[in-house]
Amino acid sequence: MFADHLDCMQRKPWEVPFLAEPREVAGLRRVLRMHMEFWGLSEVIAPAQICVSEMVTNVIRHVGEGTPTMLAVSMRGTHVRLELRDPDTRAFPALLAPGDDAESGRGMLLVDELADRWGVVLRPNAKIVWCELSTTLTSPSGHTGGPRVTRSEALLTSYAAKRPLGDEVGSPLSVAVAEEVAIDVIADLLHWLRAHGCDPDEALDHAQTRFEAELVDS
Repeated sequence: MFADHLDCMQRKPWEVPFLAEPREVAGLRRVLRMHMEFWGLSEVIAPAQICVSEMVTNVIRHVGEGTPTMLAVSMRGTHVRLELRDPDTRAFPALLAPGDDAESGRGMLLVDELADRWGVVLRPNAKIVWCELSTTLTSPSGHTGGPRVTRSEALLTSYAAKRPLGDEVGSPLSVAVAEEVAIDVIADLLHWLRAHGCDPDEALDHAQTRFEAELVDS
């Protein structure tokens, strides 16, 4: 039951207003990376950055540089949804077939290739171009992470079962409780290492190095 409560990552929608200018694209890409990493969806970073870059470029070219624009990011089931809102209800994005030597016209082709689906929503005073990217999530509030995360949850479940009654492992704050349990696990392992003549600090350094290396490779 404890493991079920760990499956409750809160990925709250967020949005950022900006002016559609080339210099804003790098900042939007950084914000996207930060949020996707926080959401545990590193596999979506590159395609999300490309889609947003191309959609912003579309606004700059076809609506006008400096147009007030809004980027909104949310979850739709297990998909990441990217929305770009601008005030022009006339200029629609379209799939073009540019020649090999064309310097533009491939923006929405890239979006179409990377996204599972995309479209346009018209409002009385705005246009929203959106796309949705698939993830490896099996539930909207789940997580990715592979076998290491799965093994960790089994270990945390075992430790949680031994915690004193009253810690309310199954409460809505179970993710916070899980963090406390994880700290208990780490502390116990450090005690074990010291009791067996090992250097806890050296073990932590090795673990941190391995963790960071695996993040780079993932």
